[in-house]
Amino acid sequence: MIRWVERGISGGVLPIPTYFLTRPSVRYFSSSHIPFKQVAGPTTSAGPNTFLGRDSNNLSVGLVGLANVGKSTIFQILTQQTQIGNPANYPFATIDAIKSIINIKSPILDHYQTIFQSEKKIESNLMIWDIAGLTRNASSGEGLGNQFLNDIRNVDGIMHVLRGFQDEEIIHIENNEVDPIRDLTIVNDELILKDLEVIENNLDRLNKLKKKPVHGHNVNKIELENEFKVFEKLQDLLYDGLKINQVEWDNPDEITIINKYHFLTAKPTLYLLNVNEHDYKTQTNQYLSDIQHWLTKNSPHDKLLMISANYESSLLEQEELTNSTIVNEIITSMKSALNLISFYTCGPKECHQWNLRRGNTVQEAAGLIHTDLQKTFISSIVYKWVDLKNLDLFNESLIKSQGKQYKQGKKYLVEDGDVVIIKAGSGKAR
Repeated sequence: MIRWVERGISGGVLPIPTYFLTRPSVRYFSSSHIPFKQVAGPTTSAGPNTFLGRDSNNLSVGLVGLANVGKSTIFQILTQQTQIGNPANYPFATIDAIKSIINIKSPILDHYQTIFQSEKKIESNLMIWDIAGLTRNASSGEGLGNQFLNDIRNVDGIMHVLRGFQDEEIIHIENNEVDPIRDLTIVNDELILKDLEVIENNLDRLNKLKKKPVHGHNVNKIELENEFKVFEKLQDLLYDGLKINQVEWDNPDEITIINKYHFLTAKPTLYLLNVNEHDYKTQTNQYLSDIQHWLTKNSPHDKLLMISANYESSLLEQEELTNSTIVNEIITSMKSALNLISFYTCGPKECHQWNLRRGNTVQEAAGLIHTDLQKTFISSIVYKWVDLKNLDLFNESLIKSQGKQYKQGKKYLVEDGDVVIIKAGSGKAR
């Protein structure tokens, strides 16, 4: 039960009020009493502990939205498999979340395969889930609300699909009226309400623990107090309609506490506006301006892309989707939102692309290739994308003579596009 005591509302479960205090000319919230810095875009600070979310290189994303907005069709497009998903024309066609692993197309990998003359290439991948459609009051368990929200909690990023097309044959769960702003508000409010429920429950739990004597109860009063303060900050933030990921968290201890609870509004979000073929090709839509304005106020650094599921689906059926620009842009945009970069290992046999969390060291990157390489790491040789992108053929001697072969120790922070050679103990190298 969420009690709105601080805002003069007590008792009952109510839709969250949209107290958005903004300046029209600025893409940030303006709130004088919240002690946070607004985020203008994804942070590039080094170190895995500076990011919200799981500290992992194997992350997953979920397609979410209201029923009948095109999630399952987009899922089929992204996975390029028409036999999975269930794009039926009735609410809750998807009940159990469906997963698939998609390869990440990379022109950098293609270029490296060419200049290193590798026999084959191995793309990195990303796991994607098609999650059941949400309904109003899902945070109180209506519809498939609990299942929907639990499925979101288990993924690391969100692709939020919005319906921006008119089609009388495809019903809309909300009075059969297309209104993406209403849909945005419903989903956003339900995620905020669920996070507030988690916070309130934990504040009650921490209050009880704080009253217990230290001796005999294994209670660390300092840790409890720190966690309590973080939850109070989060509560104020959410009461004002701000998602957790919309402010800059630069205290590693606070980030560690937040990451323990897998908050729904802490997950990076990519918004996909599903439109008809004409709107997609002209990049116009009757709802586009209002959606951009809503995002400016409520999710200022989350990206919006336009897609026509109907058009892309026809390409898939004709087997012409391989080089779809929007599909590649969706995947790479989501990967960037998750703070994942790519490094490469290249040789005559294979050219391999690896996902790595931004801010991780070259020694940690070595562990992705093989755990023994991380344990016995000695040093690395790194080639930079900027030095290789214009080459027709890789020539180690020439690169070295130009001072573009870099020897790095274990604390080197890997950058996107790096080609890495690991030198490890017992004569191991990769």
